[in-house]
Amino acid sequence: QVQLVESGGGLVQAGGSLRLSCAASGRTFSIYAMGWFRQAPGKEREFVAGILWRGDSTSYEDYVKGRFTISRDNTNNTVYLQMNSLKPEDTAVYYCAARLGDWRSKFESWGQGTLVTVSS
Repeated sequence: QVQLVESGGGLVQAGGSLRLSCAASGRTFSIYAMGWFRQAPGKEREFVAGILWRGDSTSYEDYVKGRFTISRDNTNNTVYLQMNSLKPEDTAVYYCAARLGDWRSKFESWGQGTLVTVSS
């Protein structure tokens, strides 16, 4: 399997920036895609952004388009989420996740999460 460890969360003022990192280990050769999700207090977990492990394809939810950028470093088995122009509503625990195998797979490996708090 694949183990994921997030880092980079913290407290930031509205309008500020943070960069989250997700380091993958284990059977990284089996990764098909990586994604970032978030869960705000009292809400369900939601998709934020995704990226193929090989190739240039990325996807974003509408509420982060133009503000967040997902990228990866295959050499270091790390995925990043650059978050700019942060808003208080971006406050949540952010999780990275991995899809293993091929396009038919679902997100099945999850990190422990990192808390992002945006103050107004």
